[in-house]
Amino acid sequence: MKQRIITGVIAAALFIPFVVLGGLPFSLLVYAMAAVGLYEILRMKGISLFSVQGILTLLTMFILLMPNVWEAKVLEVTSYSKMEFLFLGAILLLIYTVLIKNKFTFDEVGFVIISVLYVGMGFHYLIETRVEGLEYVIYALVIVWTTDSGAYFVGRKLGKNKLWPEISPNKTIEGFIGGIVTAIVFAILFQLIVGIETTYVTLIIVSVIASIFGQMGDLVESAIKRHYDVKDSGKILPGHGGILDRFDSLLFVLPLLHFLHFVG
Repeated sequence: MKQRIITGVIAAALFIPFVVLGGLPFSLLVYAMAAVGLYEILRMKGISLFSVQGILTLLTMFILLMPNVWEAKVLEVTSYSKMEFLFLGAILLLIYTVLIKNKFTFDEVGFVIISVLYVGMGFHYLIETRVEGLEYVIYALVIVWTTDSGAYFVGRKLGKNKLWPEISPNKTIEGFIGGIVTAIVFAILFQLIVGIETTYVTLIIVSVIASIFGQMGDLVESAIKRHYDVKDSGKILPGHGGILDRFDSLLFVLPLLHFLHFVG
C-alpha cells in the first residue's frame, strides 16, 4: 500500500502539470503514454514493438492519435484523411505477412489493428478533451477516480454478489452500483465548484453512463489480461501496474463523452 501511495503521488505530480499546461507538451506526453500502452498490449501477444510489424503498428497508431487540428493540416497537404492512412497501415501489415511467409499471421494483423483502435482512440480523445477545456479533463478524471474508489470501498463493505467472477473475481454488483452513486455525488460537487455548461439533469445522466462505461473499460482490460494470463499490463508504475492498468477506464469514458456530444 505504501508503494502504491508513493507511486500515485509521484505520477500525479508529473501528469497534472502537463494536463494544466495543455498544448503540444500535453499532446507529446499522451503520445508517449500511448506508445507504452501499445507496447504493453503487444507484449501480451508476444509481438515485439521493435519488430517490423511492431513499428508499422506504432506508426499507424501515431496517425490515429493525431489531434483534429493536426489532421486538418495533413489533409490540406496530402488530401488523405487519417482513416485512409489507417487503412494503408493495415494493407502494409497484410503485405508483410506474405513477405515473411506467415511468420506474422492474418490473425495477428487483426490483433494489432484492434490494439491500435483500443489504445489509439482513447488517447486521441484525451488530447481532444483537453483542447475543449481543462474542466472536461478534470470531470472525466473525477468520474473515473470516484467510480473506482466508490466501487472498491462499497464492494469491500457491502459486496456479496459477484459481478463477473470469471473476469474479475473481486468485483461485486454492490460495488458496481456504489461506484455509480459515488460518481454522481462527486459530479454534482464538481459542477457546484467548477461548473460545466450543462444542466444538472444532463450531468447526472452522462455521469451514470460514463461511470458504467468506465467500469466496463476496467473489466475489458481484466478480460484481456486473464485471456493472456498476465497479472498486470506492465510494471512502469510500481504497485499500480502499467499504463493500460491505470488508463483502462479513461480509454472508454473519453470517447463516450464526445459521442454523447457532452464535450465539443
